[in-house]
Parts: sequence; structure tokens; C-alpha cells
Amino acid sequence: MSEDEAESSSSGAAASEPKDPRTIARKYQLDLCKRAVDENIIVYLGTGCGKTHIAVLLMYELGHLIRKPSREVCVFLAPTIPLVRQQAMVIADSTNFKVQRYYGSGKHSRDHQAWEKEMGEYEVLVMTPQILLHNLRHCFIRMDLIALLIFDECHHAQAQKRHPYAQIMKEFYNNADKHPRVFGMTASPIIGKGGSNKLTYTKCINSLEELLNAKVCSVDNVELESVIASPKVEVYFYGPVGHSNLTTAYIKELGGYKFQSECMLRESVCNFNESLKKLKSLWRLHENLIFCLQEVGLFGALQAARTFLSSSSVSLDGKGADINDYANKAMSLLSRDILEGPDADSFDLETIEEPFFSKKFAVLINVLSRYRLEENMKCIVFVKRIIVARVVVQILQNLKCLDFWRCEFLVGCHSGLRNMSRDKMSSIIEKFSSGEVNLLVATSVGEEGLDIQTCCLVVRFDLPETVNSFIQSRGRARMSKSKYVFLLERGNHSQEKLLDDYITGEIIMDKEINLRTSNDMFNCLEENIYRVNDTGASISTACSVSLLHRYCDNLPRDIFFVPSPSFFFVDDVDGIVCKLILPPNAAFRQVNGQPCPSKDEAKRDACLKACIKLHELGALTDFLLPGQGSRKIKVSTTNNSESNKDDDESFREELYEMLIPAVLRPSRCKLDSSFKLHFYYIEFIPIPADRRYQMFGLFVINRLPEESEKLDVELHLARARIVKAGIKYLGKIEFNKEEMILAHNFQEMFLKVLLDRSEFTPSYILLGNDGALDMDSTFYLLLPIKQKFYGDNMIDWPAVKRCLSSPAFQDPMGLSLHDSYLPNESLKLLGGTYNKADVIGSLVYTPHTDLFFFVDAILDGTNAKSELNGATYAEHFKQRLHIKLSHPEQPLLKAKQLFCLRNLLHNRQLESTESEARELMEHFVELPPELCSLKIIGFSKDMGSSLSLLPSLMYRLENLLVAIELKDVMSSYFPEASQISASGILESLTTERCLERISLERLEVLGDAFLKYVVGRHNFISYEGLDEGQLTRRRSDIVSNSNLYELSIRRNLQVYIRDQHFEPTQFFALGRPCKVVCNPDREATLHPKNIDPDRRENCNLRCTKSHHWLHRKTIADVVESLLGVFIVECGFKAAFAFLHWIGIKVDFENSAFYRVLDASSTNLSLMNYMNISELEETLVFCFSSNLALLQPCRFLVILLNLVLVLCF
Repeated sequence: MSEDEAESSSSGAAASEPKDPRTIARKYQLDLCKRAVDENIIVYLGTGCGKTHIAVLLMYELGHLIRKPSREVCVFLAPTIPLVRQQAMVIADSTNFKVQRYYGSGKHSRDHQAWEKEMGEYEVLVMTPQILLHNLRHCFIRMDLIALLIFDECHHAQAQKRHPYAQIMKEFYNNADKHPRVFGMTASPIIGKGGSNKLTYTKCINSLEELLNAKVCSVDNVELESVIASPKVEVYFYGPVGHSNLTTAYIKELGGYKFQSECMLRESVCNFNESLKKLKSLWRLHENLIFCLQEVGLFGALQAARTFLSSSSVSLDGKGADINDYANKAMSLLSRDILEGPDADSFDLETIEEPFFSKKFAVLINVLSRYRLEENMKCIVFVKRIIVARVVVQILQNLKCLDFWRCEFLVGCHSGLRNMSRDKMSSIIEKFSSGEVNLLVATSVGEEGLDIQTCCLVVRFDLPETVNSFIQSRGRARMSKSKYVFLLERGNHSQEKLLDDYITGEIIMDKEINLRTSNDMFNCLEENIYRVNDTGASISTACSVSLLHRYCDNLPRDIFFVPSPSFFFVDDVDGIVCKLILPPNAAFRQVNGQPCPSKDEAKRDACLKACIKLHELGALTDFLLPGQGSRKIKVSTTNNSESNKDDDESFREELYEMLIPAVLRPSRCKLDSSFKLHFYYIEFIPIPADRRYQMFGLFVINRLPEESEKLDVELHLARARIVKAGIKYLGKIEFNKEEMILAHNFQEMFLKVLLDRSEFTPSYILLGNDGALDMDSTFYLLLPIKQKFYGDNMIDWPAVKRCLSSPAFQDPMGLSLHDSYLPNESLKLLGGTYNKADVIGSLVYTPHTDLFFFVDAILDGTNAKSELNGATYAEHFKQRLHIKLSHPEQPLLKAKQLFCLRNLLHNRQLESTESEARELMEHFVELPPELCSLKIIGFSKDMGSSLSLLPSLMYRLENLLVAIELKDVMSSYFPEASQISASGILESLTTERCLERISLERLEVLGDAFLKYVVGRHNFISYEGLDEGQLTRRRSDIVSNSNLYELSIRRNLQVYIRDQHFEPTQFFALGRPCKVVCNPDREATLHPKNIDPDRRENCNLRCTKSHHWLHRKTIADVVESLLGVFIVECGFKAAFAFLHWIGIKVDFENSAFYRVLDASSTNLSLMNYMNISELEETLVFCFSSNLALLQPCRFLVILLNLVLVLCF
């Protein structure tokens, strides 16, 4: 989408059977729907009463008006993005309509053709009101094409305000030839501040009905109480508040710090506006600290100061140092009397008292503590300020007495310094719904649209400011026997009266809806509207300021000049007059508005007058958008649409195959035959050199390219340990039929142990079930080799056979019983008696912990009767694990737990915080033999350590082989490519998402800069007749992401790109084939396209075709990164050869450049009038070229002539 972000929520198209929402509707919902079919109504029901389902029923009843091929649609408006997402999902799940949702910041505009396509495809459009209002104003959507218009939370439509709901009705509904059916939903038709005022409530309801042209309807409370639970109101008193002497002293000292910082700011910042901005930030910070100190306590104020310093975007380079200085001083002051040490952030209930925590906060903790033993509790605590929400969560998370509450805070996404992203908001709400989080501390953003069915406790830490807030927050408690808790200061009659007024006000509203006592209404805010007759586009004083700023944003600018309007206000006899000054490069310079009662209205009036004049001059198109005249609107709109489409297309994901190295992909063959394989010795160098690794070899059918033998990889282990790895070619080795089967079974065995260890828990494991090689799989063998090898006897076949002869691989039906137990020579393990020599260096399984261990040694001097932490091992197992050992006299096993594979290509040194001493330690445990089941004999710790490195090493080797293949492809077209290194190509193909220590980002920056330079230079030389604007556009067309993407696809570069981090669980090789078979019929199912981008990672499933999702921009970026590699490693000549190969024809001949300079000699006539020598004497400077003075002097002459004309 362009103006907005659109996502399809439609399920109707693919629905196998029709959905009828009437089947689950309650009687009152059907009655209200029936009334809504006949007339416009506003449904006034509490949260949880099913207002949205009534809207769904109405859509169903009016479906004949909006189902395709009808041109009319239903528009469902919701004031927030979470509500848009939520309601779109409900509609799509309840009906067969084609549903689409729209929301976003409105940075791009769509044209009427694009909206016609959307409205021709979808039947229900769920969007924020700003999007509908914008498109109505520019006539991209027409009111007569809307059959049903639904307002969620319609109380925002106020006659005296400029909310988009109100503007839609005032500017377009009332002026439409054909009116849509209007349906409103609200839990409270009152939105203003204050308590119960009968006249005010009446005027609000009357004004809402008048504005929406609808009648407010409700249901008798008796009928609702039988189906909807209402929370019980409870009041807890604290105080009365009397601040301690210490708190008073803190407030006084903080005031002194504020005064000092104010003085420093005024002295250091010369610009008045900048100084005022910094002072306001300081005052806001000080006010928040004082508020937290009084409302939460000393610890709350300290957390607020820490929060500011940790999340502040103010730099410390002098611009914001004074504010940070105040925050640091405040933090030092507030932490002076707080316990230092590891328990400073953790308090027991007994220590909660003033001034550490306020009396009000202590009551909150007491309320939350009451629900310690309650199951499935969910609670929302509402506060007024964002900083309080963050502080309260930080404290609650560290209170031992409330550790059963899992806390998060929820604030708005446009809340300044301490805001949160929409994705973060959605994630927190999802965690709260699932129970992962069971306590939310929220601002008013959580009052509307938070549909959590299982919330049973709502606490108002701060009193609501409006009746609407009172009702909306109460509606979050949806469970039966829920509680709605208020914290009131004891003796504060104003707070008690306000709460009583809210309760009384709701009763008054119910009565007024049923029996109106007055017809009074608020005065409607009048708007001046300008309408274009040809298109129907319009503009009013409500949006004139934003449209004028948008026009100025489209004017030419540079680093020295940013076009923006200036406003000056003059007091006149009839009111305030606004004088508007436009930038110098605008269509005109000045407009004077009409006298108005306020500055805001005067500013809007002047902007409306300016917009009208801009349209008359052609600076605004007939759709009232910045452009070059109404006649060019179709061209410009299409171009803008195409440009925006290109931008959006760059970030679209598409499915591509990922290339598997040809040298590792054999033809179909059988394992039961002889092979001659190429042998590569794998070298491991541990740093520090205190670990032992079993030597391994890599065996492949085809010899690897010579450049691959330069492979040098650092594998990063835990605790800052590194293993350097590489390969060395040692010739060919012949495998007979039996050895090939042994090698395959051994590789299948260790891959199962490392990656599918759950298959090793049974007593019998079947190996060698796959006899054929899949054409799509890679073929290589990884086998242990002897520490000292000579001639053909290199592979450690005895170790391989010993592992495969383990009892776990023997058929239990033919397995003979073990020998008798000899204490000095054997051990009794779980499942039988085994020789000690077989146990040492083996892999065992402990069913009581479901873990695998390497047995490193037998501790002959230690058994179950030995001491362990003041007791014996036998007592430890009996007390902790409820296991009574039958053979406590047996020596214990020294064992190390089998590790989980990780991506060792990721730099984990930065994550390590362990000490040097810790790095040298290797952790072992002691295990009783009778609790261990022997799985693999001869599978030692050293062998397992080596095998844990091989998947990451092979993944890097495969990627390097892919880079070599691309190098060979390019070398076949231009010889300069042979000079570049394969490692450089690999770096240019690896994105940052791979989480490796190489990525294309740096090379891309270099390539991007060089590409723009050479293309711009080439265009300058080749197209002498083009002006600067045309040259810029031509260059942009060539270096645009869309063009680079097409060129890259043409050369098939997308198959070489590595855009996913190495996931060991998706490592497949001979012995562990990929079981996700991908074909054209299953591709759409395995790799769904329309999916939430946040969950895309989970959908990059490895299939037999190695499909993965790639952004178009990523494919375009690879062209620039490859160009960067050629520049760095081979120079300009190779870079130009690469550009010619990719399809960008540019030249770098100096002769053409001088030809253009000679052609411009006609402009040098001005040199005859310049006394260069005199100018050099005056400046005490010698110019290397007199030509450098030509352009500025010519510009100065033009400017002087322009000034003379303007003065005349």
C-alpha cells in the first residue's frame, strides 16, 4: 500500500461453507440489528456485550448491497491500529466477506485508480478514520460508494472538536447526494472531563445523535445481567498523605538542582527557541521526578531518574549535558539513603514504608498480594503517566512478595521519549492474552479495544479523568466475579465525590437515553470548505495547515535550505490576523488571513486561503495534492504511483531457491558399491590449547576447487573460546562396499545423536534405512581418522566399527546376555552388565533426567557412599530425586553432558562475561552407573567435541563453494573476475541476517557511492542536452532498486545470496536427509506468502529445494556489494567490467570529459570582464584554475538582475 499499510484478513474467498453469524447471536443483538437495518442507530452497551457482533449481523443483513460485483462497500472505522487489526480479524472469522485492513502514517499517497481496484476486490474495508478522511478529501474514495459506514468507539465524534469522525460527517456525509447507513458503537456516549452534570450529559448525547444522524439505543440492564458479568467495585483507602521530612528535603534539593540547570541552560544556549525547548524538557523531567516521589515513593523517583538516563535520546556532547547533569545529580541524591548491594532492588513486604514507598503504593502492593493463591489471575493497573507505568513495573518485578505476578507496561506508540513500537504493543497484548504476562500496568491506551476475556482484576492506581475512562477501564474486567478496585486517599472528599459522580453519571446517562429531558446541544464547530468542481476534491480549515506543510515539503531543498511556512500574528479590532509567508521558491510569497477569535483559527484560515490560491495557480492539482497543474495530474499521479509502487516492491518478499554447490551434489547412486573419494584432512586449532579434539576427515566424490582449500574459519564457542578450522587435501582413498555402508551408518548415527537425540532414547535404534542418495541432497562423508596415519590406512575404522557394534544397534531378539558381574572388571548399568573398558569413552543416557552424557573416566575412589555437601551421594539421590540406589558400592562415573549444537559462526566473544579462570574449567558430574543406559561404545568426549564443530564448518564451506561457482560464471564472461577472491564474493553475498562476522553492508555502501558517481558522470558526458533535473532522473532510473533487482534476476544472482542464519536443526547431509519434500503442488502450503512479517522467521522452512524468502531490495543490494568487492580487490577496470556484465553500460574515458569542457567554452565570455590578478591580491590567495570562478560569478550576475527586477 502507499498511503497506508494494508493487510488482507479475508477468509471468505477460501471458505468451504457459508458462515451465518446469527447462529451465535443473543436475542438483544438480533433486536438491535433489526432496528439498525431500518434506521441509523448508535448502540450504547458496556464492554463485552457484543457490540461488534451486532455490526457483523448488520453487514450480514445488508450483504446484498456490498457483495461483489456490487461497486459499493462497507467501511468499518476504528480509532486505533490495534482495534483495526482486532476488528478485521473478527469480521473475517465471522463472515464470508472479503476483508482488508488499512492503517499507517500516511507518508505516501494513492490515486483514485488504485482505490477503485481495492474497492472492486474487497467488500469490507477496515481502517483508521484518518485514512478514510484523507481519501474522501482528495476524492480517491467517494461517499456514495459506501453502503454501510460503521463507527467503533463513536463517542470520539464531538461537534465542538475536529476528530476525523466529526470531519467525515460534517464535510462529506452531510454534503453527499446518497447517504450510507450509519451504525455507531460505544460503551459511553460521554467523553468530557468532570463528574455528573445532567445538562452536560444531555447535550453530549443530543450532539452525538445530531452529528452521526443516528439514534442512541441500549438494552435494559436486567437483560444484560443475565449474560454479561459486571465487576464488583471495591475501594481501598490509604493515608492520609503527609510527606515525611525526608521527602520534603528531597523535593527542596531537587528544586535547587533544577534552578542550577536552568541557569546553565540559559547561559549555554544562545538560540531562544532551542533554549526554551531544553528548559521545557528539564521542567518535564523535574515534574515527573517529584510526581513519582510523591505518588510512588523514594524508590519510584530513583527508578524514574534511571529510566530517563537509560532511554534518553539526548546526547552528551554539550547539547543536552545540563539536563543529564540534573538527572545524574537527582539519581545520586535519591540513592543516598537506599540500601546498596545486590539486594538494593529487591525488598521484603516488611520493609515497605515511607519514604521508600508511598502509602498509596503500599496499598497497591497489599491489594496485589491478596491474590497470591488465586489461579489464572490477570490484572490491569491503570495509571496516568507513562513514567509511572514504567517505574511501577520495574519495582513490582523486583519485589519478592509479588514474584507470582509477571509484569509488563503498556503505553502509546506516540508518547515521546518513552514510547513503544506498535509491534511491541501487539507482542505485550498477545503475551497478556496467552497468560505469559498476567499483570499489565497501562496508561489510557489500554482502556479501549483491549479484548482480554480472562482479565478478572482492574486497579485504578490513579483515578480516571472522565466518565468514559471510568466505564472503559471497568470493561477490561471480563470474567465473572471480577473486581474493579480504586485507591483513594483517606479524608480526600474531592476524590470520593469524583468517584460517586462517575457512578451517578452512568445512571444519569442510562436515564437520559431512555427519556430525554432536554433538546440542548453543543454548538457545532463551523468549517470553511473549498471544493474543486471537476473532481469533487475538497479542503477545509481542519486540514489546511497540514496540506500547506505538505506542499512546502515537496519544494526543492538542500542542506542549507529547508522550505517551510512562517506565521506572524497581528491583533486587529475584529480579532487576530495571521500573516503567512511562504518560502522563496513557492508559487507566491504572502497571504493575509481574516480576523479570527484565536491564533489557531487565524492560522487555519490563512492556510486555507493559501491552498486555494495554490490550486488556482496550478501548484496544487485538481485532487488538491502538490503537482504541476491539473492537466498533468494523470501523468504525475501515475508516475508517483509507479514510484511509490517501486519503493513498496523493493521491500516485498519473494520465494527463491538457494543454490547447492554442484561439487557436493552427485548423481543418483547406490551405497552398496565401491567408490574412490577425495580425502581432506580437517584441522582444529583450539584457543586456548587446553582441549582435545578427535581428528576427522572430509570425503567427497569430486575434488573441491583449489581456492576452497584456503578455507580458514574461526568457530566461536562459549566463554570466549575459539577453534580455528581449515581443510587440507591428502589424495584419494578407495572405499569398498562394506566400508561405504559403515561410513553411512556412522554418519547417520552421529547426526542423530547431535540433532535428533530423541530417537536415541529407545533401547533399539535402526540405522542404514536409506539406501539411495537423493539428487537434491549433498554428498560427503565425515569420518574419524587416526592420530598418526600413513599410506591408505588413514581412517579409524576400528573406532567406527566399535561405535556401530554398540548394544543400541543390535537387534534385541538376537542379543546375547552379558557376562556375570565382576566388581573389578565390570559395572552394572541400567539394562545390563558391561566391561569397564567399554564404559569409559562411551555415550550413556539417564532416563531420570532425560539427558545424554559422555563418560570420561571411572572414579574408583568415589562411590554412592562418599560424602557430598554434608551427606552421601546415595542420600542426595534419595532426597532430591526419590531414587534409592541398589548398588551403592559401585564407583561413580565422571561424565560430561552432551551439548546442544549452536551456530558457531556467530561472534560470541562479545557476549562472554566469564573470567579467564572460568574459561579453563571443564564441567563434569558424577553419575551412579545403575542410573545410566549405555548407548554408544567408543563415542568419546573428544569425538563429540569435534563433531559439534563440523556442521558450522560444513555450512561455511558450502557457502564458499557457492561463491566460487559465481566467480567461475563471471570469469567466463570477463577475465577480470578471476582476480577477485572467493572470500570477498562470499562476503558480498552474505546479509546481516546471517548473524556472521561477515556481511555485505560495508561493501554495499562503497558500491552504492561508486555506482551513483560513474552513472552520473556517464550521463553528464553522454547527454549534453539534458538539464540537471533530467540528468538526476535518468541516474535515478539506473541506480534504483527496481532496476538493480531486474538486472540481478537476469543474471540469476538471487540463487547465490545467503540471507538466513545457520540453524543447526536444519542441517541436512547424507544420513540425515531433508524430509520436507517440496514440489509445485506443495510449495504454497510449505511457504505461505501472505503472512505476518514478524513471524516470517518461523516460515523459512528448509525444504528439498532449499527455498527461502528474499526482499527485492536485498537482491538489488547484492549488485552494489559485488561492485564494492571489485573496487577494493581489483580496481576500477574490473569494476567497470562487472557493470558491463550486469547490464549497466558506462564508460570512463577522459577524452569524452574534455570534449564536454571544450563545448562549454562559449560560457567563458565573462572571463574578459574579471580582473583575476587583482582579486588574488585582495584575497591573498592564488587560484589553481580561473575556471573555478566562472560559475559563482555567473550566478551572482543572475541574482543581481533578479533583485533589480523585483525592486522595480
